[in-house]
Amino acid sequence: MTRSRAHRRPLLRPVPLAAVATIAALLGTGAVVAPAAASPGTAASGAGVTTASRHGADPAASVDPFIGTNHDGNTWPGATAPFGMLQWSPTGTKGDQTSTPVANGYSYDVNRLRGFSLTHLNGAGCAPGAAGDVPIMPVTTPVTTSPSADSTDAVYAAGYSHDQEHASPGRYGVTLDNGVSTDLAVTTRAGIGEFTFPAGQDANLLFRTSNSINGSEAADTRVDARTRTVSGSVLTGGFCSRRANGGGATNPDRRSYYRLFFTATFDKPFTSTGTWKDGAVQPGGTRASGGEGYLTGADRAGRGSGAWVGFDARRGATVHAKIGISYVSAAGAVANRDAEVRKHATVASVAADTRASWNRELSRIRVGGGTADRTTQLYTAVYHALMQPNTLNDRDGRYLGPDMRVHQIDRGHRAVYGTYSGWDQYRAQIQLLALLRPDVAGDMAQSMLRFAEQNGGVWDRWLHLGAPTHVMTGDPSAATLATWYAMGVRNFDVRAAYASLRKQATVENADAESDIGCPGQCLAQRPALDEYLQRHYAANDDCSCWGGAAETLEDSISDSALGYWASSLGLRSDARMFAARGKYWENTFNGAVGYQAARQADGSWTPGWSPSTGTGFAQGTSAQYTWLVPQDVSGLSSALGGDAAAVARLDAFFHDASGNWAVTGGDATRFDPTNEPDIHTPWMYNALGQPWKTQETVRRVVDDAYRTGPSGLPGNDDLGTMSAWYVFASIGLFPQTPGRAEMLIGSPTFSTVDIRRSSGQRIVIRSSGTEQYVQGARLDGKTLTKSWVPASFVNRGGTLSLRVGDSADTTWATAERDRPRDR
Repeated sequence: MTRSRAHRRPLLRPVPLAAVATIAALLGTGAVVAPAAASPGTAASGAGVTTASRHGADPAASVDPFIGTNHDGNTWPGATAPFGMLQWSPTGTKGDQTSTPVANGYSYDVNRLRGFSLTHLNGAGCAPGAAGDVPIMPVTTPVTTSPSADSTDAVYAAGYSHDQEHASPGRYGVTLDNGVSTDLAVTTRAGIGEFTFPAGQDANLLFRTSNSINGSEAADTRVDARTRTVSGSVLTGGFCSRRANGGGATNPDRRSYYRLFFTATFDKPFTSTGTWKDGAVQPGGTRASGGEGYLTGADRAGRGSGAWVGFDARRGATVHAKIGISYVSAAGAVANRDAEVRKHATVASVAADTRASWNRELSRIRVGGGTADRTTQLYTAVYHALMQPNTLNDRDGRYLGPDMRVHQIDRGHRAVYGTYSGWDQYRAQIQLLALLRPDVAGDMAQSMLRFAEQNGGVWDRWLHLGAPTHVMTGDPSAATLATWYAMGVRNFDVRAAYASLRKQATVENADAESDIGCPGQCLAQRPALDEYLQRHYAANDDCSCWGGAAETLEDSISDSALGYWASSLGLRSDARMFAARGKYWENTFNGAVGYQAARQADGSWTPGWSPSTGTGFAQGTSAQYTWLVPQDVSGLSSALGGDAAAVARLDAFFHDASGNWAVTGGDATRFDPTNEPDIHTPWMYNALGQPWKTQETVRRVVDDAYRTGPSGLPGNDDLGTMSAWYVFASIGLFPQTPGRAEMLIGSPTFSTVDIRRSSGQRIVIRSSGTEQYVQGARLDGKTLTKSWVPASFVNRGGTLSLRVGDSADTTWATAERDRPRDR
């Protein structure tokens, strides 16, 4: 989900090696080496260095958490563990305490912040997005006025320089212009922070408990000077609740759907305490309550509550805070903290342990023979892709459901996971997750099943934590679980999940005719299903959805995926039914113009069509959505006039009128790498018998739309989706279609790729070099003339060997029998 295109600026100069060495010495972990593109304190280096000498047993050294933090990438650089519950990262400000610069709160071009918040979303597209809970802000001024009344962030915020900022997997630090140095490290559910205050000034830590990114319904903060503890909770939610197309005042997400509990203990005594509520300040206070609401600007300014604690800094002060969070209870936050941040833990020791956890995850893909820049991009992409799903359960197995009740994890599962950007992730991120961590995918599938049961049997298309947010279109859960099953994921209740998703696809639910939240956050899931099944398309004027053509295309993909799943389960009647529904895309293809188009309930085409129209589509155009038929490329080719005509259309999609490459976005009639609906299109040439064009087009997108540095992503990362696309492009494979495990072959940017799945399979891709054209292939030692690898390559492992060169081989994998099959 994206809001705007990313714009580019020249890359900045690298930080001098001497400065980097100084930072590394200060960190004491060896985590920081020469960064690329002026992403301070990261572990990237310039191009031209071979991969093998760079990452070794420490691929975290090749991660740059600042990639994507600028120009709409919407990533953030703070400390997090793989699939972490707690993400400790800055929340920035442009002078409005009721808003943030971007969806997650951090933008590289905004050098002022109002706190270090405990939760974040990676790359969500609407601003503000959600989370950003409990900003903790160190200040060196006395607290004489209410921080909530500081509506322009003029008093209780601080500037900083990127020269004083560092980040690596599991750790983040910065020295603010007020002189306070902050160093943060986290585990899955807890963290430790070090705050070093300058001598001779006030030393206060603000707990801005009510100031979640979208605001809050309620907040409570308590200070206990005897135990040196600050604790509390915030009742919040509101994902994307300010979107102009989300129904305005009727936006269904302008509501609370979780309470976050926190507890922080300190190693230094408090010399002062205080609280505030709205405009009132209570020096010496120890408890405050009050939320801010979910509006913005004057409707929210000045509202909120929190507390502060002060320390003796006459000679300077270094204060350590150990903090835990829970979505279940205050006791859960304490237990999570005490179990994960032990008595003698330090920032360095916690950071080292979490870095080791990241290295275990990152090492599931081992590469060699590429440049250092490509290595940095690859491992950063894996890092971003594995930030989610997020752990929801406490260490005792309890978790918060979408019904706001506490539930217990199912026996045999290791975690409950949440936060699912379905419309985005089903196209690339969920496949990468299943490829690397099928065990986590299975736990996520089980979690999603339970969330649906707790949500009246309805699978929502976009979950924040376990709660439905209704964002976007289609039924991506069906495509996701069908894909996971195809890729060998079995550790979930397969029959129950299939039955539940089948019911959602065949029996209209109670809200399916509702227009609440439309068009952007329609409450209806499988909207207007009865009419859809009658007409075989979603009518643009009668669908309770965000674009009838888009809904038809998305549902066709999900139905096709359910058909593949049903076939695997031996349910032949279901397989036939869903396979037929997988072709409903044909009913919104307007043969008279040769494009997908919105269609009315009476069967007529919606007036005002042009290739650039967005009418009938969600965050895309007719020209871009026309290609959204990965499950039936041969059928689409026929509709376009045959393979030659389809190839010509695809060529024009990636080039401007002068024949120059056009793969960075900005033209409504051409490829858009900043958003998801057409990210599969570079790979479609394989099915059209010209795989060399896939190879050159994918490489062009890799080179032109992605880069190192803060502006390194083409658009919103969308919970790791754009990053996952880059990973697949780098290893020379891409999922053929949802619901299946076959992979399309491209050309790797590394000469060696070695994938170790958590389920034990080993997948190796060897290339004779890093040139972009495939000139021959072997699969497990046998000549391969196909431009795809079978599902067994994923589910059993194997070795793919590619011979590559600088010139296109226009004969390899071009025969009809060697193309990917639609069924």
